[in-house]
Amino acid sequence: MSVAPDPDFSSAEPSSSTARVLPTRRFRFSNPSLVTGGALVLLILVVAAMAPYVAPYGPNQVDYNAVLQGPSMHHWFGTDQLGRDQLSRIVFGARTSMEVSVGALVVGAGLGVPVGLIAGYYRGFLDTWVIMRIVDAIQAFPFLILALVLAAMLGPGSRNAMIAIGVGLVPTFARTARAQMLQELGKDYVDAARVVGCSDLRIIFRHILPNALTPIIVQATLAMASSIVAEASLEYLGLGVQPPTASWGSMLQSAQGYLQLAPWLVVFPGLALVLSVVSFNLLGDGIQRWFNRKLS
Repeated sequence: MSVAPDPDFSSAEPSSSTARVLPTRRFRFSNPSLVTGGALVLLILVVAAMAPYVAPYGPNQVDYNAVLQGPSMHHWFGTDQLGRDQLSRIVFGARTSMEVSVGALVVGAGLGVPVGLIAGYYRGFLDTWVIMRIVDAIQAFPFLILALVLAAMLGPGSRNAMIAIGVGLVPTFARTARAQMLQELGKDYVDAARVVGCSDLRIIFRHILPNALTPIIVQATLAMASSIVAEASLEYLGLGVQPPTASWGSMLQSAQGYLQLAPWLVVFPGLALVLSVVSFNLLGDGIQRWFNRKLS
């Protein structure tokens, strides 16, 4: 007598075609924002890191025989009022921009994420009337205005610019981390960690934080774009990195007197600034779509 196969057991083993399809769906690279933004950000970071090897001239190398020359074979982006090569200064300006922006991001995330996680975990009086009210007070000021005020109080310099921009980023990271904490707090793995006797700090930073990283990472890429704009604004006003250090903001500031005579002094640093901001925004959007399949 033949026995019919059990349908539950026959359907339990996936076919080889199904096994091949699932990884493809999980790790697909058909996300144009992620691919384009990631490639551009990687290019900017590589150029910034390898600036001495990429730039054709030194950033402060003066040539009085080539003052205000337009783009040519010897100077692809032209020269400034001192005969310095614009391409070289833009390349070294990328290093300055990335250093200050990454430093500001470390300050903002390093302060904001723990504060937000602790506020969301303990809630009550500490959350409602202490931490979040301080965050609201900081966020009441526009980001760029707050950075300008703090930079003016601290004085010019790259370190002070990092602190000024980073403090302005704290409320955004604090609110993002708090929202994720409130979302994760009622899940079973948190209750299980409490049952086995884990301390509050271990639950917050060892169990909840890894599950809350996705929106924090997305916010970090968007904050990088804001930091680049803020850093260039501080330098334009003389509150960031000081001359003769190459920076996009100071290049734009020194070029404002030559708009009609040498427009390339504004065009190329401006394009570098726009490209960097767009690249990080694309990367943030791509990462969000990567982790949230409903948006892809």
